[in-house]
Amino acid sequence: MTDSLADPHLRLSGSHDLPDGPRDIVILGSTGSIGTQAVDVVLSNPDRFRVIGLSAAGARVGLLAGQAHRLQVRTVAVAREDMVGQLREALRAEYGPGEPIPEVLAGPDAATELAASECHTVLNGITGSIGLAPTLAALKAGRMLALANKESLIVGGPLVKALAEPGQIVPVDSEHSALFQALMSGTHAEVRKLLVTASGGPFRGRTKAELSDVTPEEALAHPTWDMGPVITVNSATLVNKGLEVIEAHLLYDVPFDRIEVVVHPQSAVHSMVEFMDGSTIAQCGPPDMRLPIALGIGWPRRVPDAGPVFDWSRAMSWDFFPLDAEAFPAVPLAFQVGRSGGTAPAVYNAANEECVEAFLSGRLPFSGIVDTVAAVVEEHGPPRATALTLADVLDAETWARTRARELATAAAEARA
Repeated sequence: MTDSLADPHLRLSGSHDLPDGPRDIVILGSTGSIGTQAVDVVLSNPDRFRVIGLSAAGARVGLLAGQAHRLQVRTVAVAREDMVGQLREALRAEYGPGEPIPEVLAGPDAATELAASECHTVLNGITGSIGLAPTLAALKAGRMLALANKESLIVGGPLVKALAEPGQIVPVDSEHSALFQALMSGTHAEVRKLLVTASGGPFRGRTKAELSDVTPEEALAHPTWDMGPVITVNSATLVNKGLEVIEAHLLYDVPFDRIEVVVHPQSAVHSMVEFMDGSTIAQCGPPDMRLPIALGIGWPRRVPDAGPVFDWSRAMSWDFFPLDAEAFPAVPLAFQVGRSGGTAPAVYNAANEECVEAFLSGRLPFSGIVDTVAAVVEEHGPPRATALTLADVLDAETWARTRARELATAAAEARA
């Protein structure tokens, strides 16, 4: 697995990987779904982890201040500079009289600065491509990266691959954590196929025509996972699964023609690896993100009782179905942009983020999300045959967001 960014066979020993005492970590996106569960894991394992810094966007300063106090962090970073005053007030309310409050970093680069600080592991739980700069900063600083922010790898694949040492990234997505664990059963040359499971979201079994009148409330009602609004809508359109296909290719250096999506409603089998001899190795567990989070920040040691386990004394059954690519075209579109490479994945992701926002605000129908993304991708055309730079990614994202907003506005005006 030596060509892989996330190599489960590497960093299994050594003083740097197995420090004495608690491991110093930084949590980016601490007030989101991944971040809050990571805080739970840390508080349950004070002998294993010590959080030295937290970052958040700034909409939930009360929660952020409470986390900072409970974890006794040194630094708190907030992206919204206009929330600094409220954050300091919230921190003073949490800390006792005379007790010093943490250092506060503010602004769009605050999380990036925190990601490069002195620590062992950075957990990037930020949602969206704004997580790219912190990912690059953590890798450049030589930190272990527990990566939940799939978008940073997807939009900046070549940039991330240029910085990351093999084994420096441990994936936190449940699917990629499952692949990470299953891949320990063989060598890279022995892998025949990666099988990425998908719950199918709340609309599994519906035809494309039956999806035209889906409401935001319906799309946000995921049957098995509790996530933030953007990821939940992405799971309903299966854009999230398309992004995970690209991520799997980049993490494990497996060609797209040997990656397959399998619908599994129970979300018990988190993904599988098929080997050349015919064996298929699956990683299973109840749908709970605390286990992959704990594995990500604790690797190469597992954290005891990190998540719930199945009750094998009770009967249960698991189902598997092929993907309906006609009803959910986001996945084949992701294969297309993944093979194109360059700025195409950045365009796919940025256009989708804008379309999800338009859908949640009532300006775009559910079926219009992927249709609009596909139109933006097609208009973007093939990427330039040059080495990708950060400026290329940012320019492509800006163009894609603008074009997606224009198309969403035109669609809303046509319906009015």
